[in-house]
Amino acid sequence: MKIGDEMLEQEQWTKVIGPRSGWFDVHLSDLWHFRDLIGLFVKRDFVAFYQQTILGPLWFLLQPLFTTIVFTIIFGRIARIPTDGLPRMLFYMAGIVTWNYFADCLNKTSDTFVSNASIFGKVFFPRLTVPVSIVITNLITFAIQFVLFLAFWAFFYLKGSDIRMTPWVLLTPALLLQMAALGLGLGILISSMTTKYRDLRFVVGFGVQLWMYATPVVYPMSSIPEKWQWLFALNPMAAIIETVRYAFLGAGALRPFHLALSLGMTVVILLAGIITFSRMEKTFMDTV
Repeated sequence: MKIGDEMLEQEQWTKVIGPRSGWFDVHLSDLWHFRDLIGLFVKRDFVAFYQQTILGPLWFLLQPLFTTIVFTIIFGRIARIPTDGLPRMLFYMAGIVTWNYFADCLNKTSDTFVSNASIFGKVFFPRLTVPVSIVITNLITFAIQFVLFLAFWAFFYLKGSDIRMTPWVLLTPALLLQMAALGLGLGILISSMTTKYRDLRFVVGFGVQLWMYATPVVYPMSSIPEKWQWLFALNPMAAIIETVRYAFLGAGALRPFHLALSLGMTVVILLAGIITFSRMEKTFMDTV
C-alpha cells in the first residue's frame, strides 16, 4: 500500500476527471485545453454540411440572396414597407445576413444534447465544445455572406445611392461577439431543457421565425410608434440590427440605451445558459 502511494505521488497527471458538485462548478478553461477538438468539430461541420450537393458552398451565398429578393418583392414592392430611404436590396440584406447568424447559432446549439447523445455517452470531453464549435462554424458562414453584402454595398455606392459608412463600423466585431454569445447562451439553455421536454425542439424553429418578425429585419425601427419602441428595446436583437444598419448604411438612429440594455440581457442569458448546461450535462444521459 505504501509503495502504491509513492507511485501515485510520482506520477504527473495532465488531466483529472472528477464529479461536479455545485451549480457554479463550471470549468471554462477546459475549452482552451480542448481547442484542437473544437477545430476538428468546426472542420467537420463546415465540410460535411454541403457534401454531395451540386452547388456546394454556393448555397452560402444563394440563401441570403434569394431571401433578399423575396423580401424585396413582398415587403418592398407589394406591401411597400418603408426602408428609411435606403435601397431595398441593401436594407433587407443587412438585416437578413445579421439575423441569419444569430438564428443559426440558436437553432443548431439548441439541439446539442439530443443530437450528440451517442457521442456524449461514449467518450469524455467538455460538452460545451460542441455548441462553441457550432458558433464558430456559423461565423465562417456569416463571413462569406457578409462579403456578398459588401459587394452589393459597393455596387449601390458606385451607382450613387445615398448610403455611407459611419465610424460605428468599428463596433462590428463587438456586435458579432454579442450575437454569438446570445445565440450560444439561449441555445444551450434550451438544449438543457429539451433533455426532459422534447416538445421544445419543435417550438424553437417556429419561435425563431416569429422572433424575426418581432425584430426590425423587414421594417425599420422608425416605422414603430414612439410609445411602443420601449417594448422592442426588450428584444436584444433589435438594437443589434439597427446598429448594423446605422453603421454600414448611415440610416436610422443609434440608440445607446437600447444597445446597453441588449448587452445586459445577453450577459444574463449567456451566464444562465452556461450554468444550466454544465449542471445538466451530469445527468442528461439518464433522460435523453
